Amino acid sequence: MLQPTMVLCDLDGTLVDSVPDLTYCIDEMMRRLGREPCGEAAVRTWVGNGVERLIHRALIGTLDGEAAPEDYARAHPLFLELYAEHTYDRAELYAGVREGLDFLRGAGYPLGCVTNKPERFTEPLLRHLGLRDYFTIVISGDTLERKKPDPLPLLHAAEFFGVAPESALMIGDSISDVKAARAAGFSILCTSYGYNHGTDIRTAEPDYVVDSLAELPGLLSATAPG
Repeated sequence: MLQPTMVLCDLDGTLVDSVPDLTYCIDEMMRRLGREPCGEAAVRTWVGNGVERLIHRALIGTLDGEAAPEDYARAHPLFLELYAEHTYDRAELYAGVREGLDFLRGAGYPLGCVTNKPERFTEPLLRHLGLRDYFTIVISGDTLERKKPDPLPLLHAAEFFGVAPESALMIGDSISDVKAARAAGFSILCTSYGYNHGTDIRTAEPDYVVDSLAELPGLLSATAPG
């Protein structure tokens, strides 16, 4: 049984399906710019690297590359305005999330949330869905000078809790989470669902893959170290 000294959770694609709200805001942004909407299927393959990358991807219609500076300058404030108004209209927890978090909290694992979503959207979303009180620390995409896949947010959380990175566990859904965990020296568990740019997360070779966070009691000790 795994017995990490700390567990960190990603947010979008791991705990929460936020794509319906993101799609609404991206499509409305595009309409206001006089462009065709992108649709949910495309947005699902684009999320995971922060708001800025999502906007660039919507403007150019592909995963890689950047929009013209003048196009981005028009689009960015539009999206922020829209998403501030529609952060959690359609967002839902994935099945098994609350059961998994209840198990982790009940077992005494120190818990943190590490996301690339800006704080102005992260905190309201967590509170609306009743998740905020599970986490002692929340590190958003703009909390520090670098975000995932950089290891800094994970190492910052390890320092906060006073634990060794090699004894810590990251739970995520994307290659960004895997890269951050590997660089930080964490173990990494990924969900089979979520947002990984349309690619099976198993190709990123995480340490563990689950179909639901309700499976955590079968992997982690029911009692945290200490």
